[in-house]
Amino acid sequence: MSSNAATLPPNLARMVERFARQSDPKQRYEQLIWLAKKLPEFPESEKVPENKVSGCVSQVYIISGLNDGKVVYQGDSDSQLVKGLVAFLIQGLNGLTPEEILKVTPDFIQQTGLNVSLTPSRANGFYNIFQKMKKQALSYQLSE
Repeated sequence: MSSNAATLPPNLARMVERFARQSDPKQRYEQLIWLAKKLPEFPESEKVPENKVSGCVSQVYIISGLNDGKVVYQGDSDSQLVKGLVAFLIQGLNGLTPEEILKVTPDFIQQTGLNVSLTPSRANGFYNIFQKMKKQALSYQLSE
């Protein structure tokens, strides 16, 4: 099943559209850096192996919690660009139910244009971050 902007959750659809409007890869990178700077401080105590995203060249950490049945994520990376990708996903997925998150497929990245801007290792990292977030959502669904 393929996601298009119409079937994506509203916040993620907005993020996708914002990036899709940028035709210049440099502007997309600038937008990612801007998102990275807006990401809330990540607790150092949470930078532990079980919160680390595997398969990323950069150090990436994702944690989540459940608040009134909605998943709330926090994340960080030692790379500003990757931190921007983390922020992109957090803004797009925060506040959704585990079921809503699990319905999202990773092909929305094609609509952003980021897939042509990112190096293969960064694009793979983006996918791994997304998969870690989905895995965390699944754990909440399984614990219900």
